[in-house]
Amino acid sequence: MSRFYYYLILVNMVSNIIASVPVILLYFHKEGAISSMILSVVVGTIIITVYTRFFNNFPGMTLPELLQKTTAKWFYNPFIFLLGILWFIAGMITLITFSFLLIRYLTPETPITQISLVLTISVIFGCLMKTNRVLYTIEIILILTFPLIFYIYLAAYSSKNLRWDFVRDAVLYFNQLPSFYAFSASFFLFLGVANIFIFNRFFTVKQKFGLKQIIFIVVTSTFALSTTYFIPIGFNGFEHIKDFIYPWISTSDSIRMKYFIIERVLFIFLLFYLGIAFLSILIHWHVSIEFFKFVFHLEKIKWKGVKIGIFLPLPFFIGISTYFVKRLDEYQLVRLSGIFYNSLSILFPLMIILFLFIKRRMKYAKNNEQN
Repeated sequence: MSRFYYYLILVNMVSNIIASVPVILLYFHKEGAISSMILSVVVGTIIITVYTRFFNNFPGMTLPELLQKTTAKWFYNPFIFLLGILWFIAGMITLITFSFLLIRYLTPETPITQISLVLTISVIFGCLMKTNRVLYTIEIILILTFPLIFYIYLAAYSSKNLRWDFVRDAVLYFNQLPSFYAFSASFFLFLGVANIFIFNRFFTVKQKFGLKQIIFIVVTSTFALSTTYFIPIGFNGFEHIKDFIYPWISTSDSIRMKYFIIERVLFIFLLFYLGIAFLSILIHWHVSIEFFKFVFHLEKIKWKGVKIGIFLPLPFFIGISTYFVKRLDEYQLVRLSGIFYNSLSILFPLMIILFLFIKRRMKYAKNNEQN
């Protein structure tokens, strides 16, 4: 598979380590969090495999194009519009999360509206770039940020402050039945593959996806989930871990870099994770805008020969994000995120049925063309 394919999956896994996912998992630390993560690895790997192999059969084609060829207009327009809203919400949740983090830990004197507007404007125009340029931007930022983030993970695992007794206490609850909320939160880490709905236009050549690629995904996702869940417990204890709003912030502040310019990892962790958050929002909102462009034919809206249609979603993105940043608090954001994750854990497995229908219709159309 192309390296850009893995970027889409890795960014979604890494960016959500600091968001609402660990909060939800740790809240259910005695109510099936571990079994939920194990189940999510199985289901998530199946979803990634099915999605990837499906789009591998149609190189260079996006989901809207496939739906247009195989379904009626009354179905694909509302459905694609719904997907556009879901991708917008996914990006907005990340935006609000990092707005809260910045005002709490880095810029407490700055109005939160100003912080969110700065983040939104820094991302929003990047969403209008062509798909290949978005992927190149992702690669550049990942090259700059990922090595240090990976080093922080290694520093966490090797830290003397990590108490493995707490981790063993957590493992003892592996026999609890899975929780739907915990499963949905951990399952969300696997949904980066769904960005291929639009980014498949970049993969014009059929990719190789076999056992090696599946093993890589299983190992990577298991490491991401284990790190998300067990490291905060190892640093902060097992009994009261569910009371933390940002467990990974407390965890990163417990790590020291003895031979670095800045000893406290917290500030480096936040700044570099801000880059990952930028990528997550950029990917989600780029896909969302592409969905809306297809539904409303935005590229055909012109004024004095200038294509102004592609800019029409931007005021809505900025206005809605700013409104929810001002109205929500951290606890409401976690609840909203939980509901959002629950809906996705139902929708995306069901989409396999739609893929089977599309594949059958495309095969039927191809046979008619040959005859």
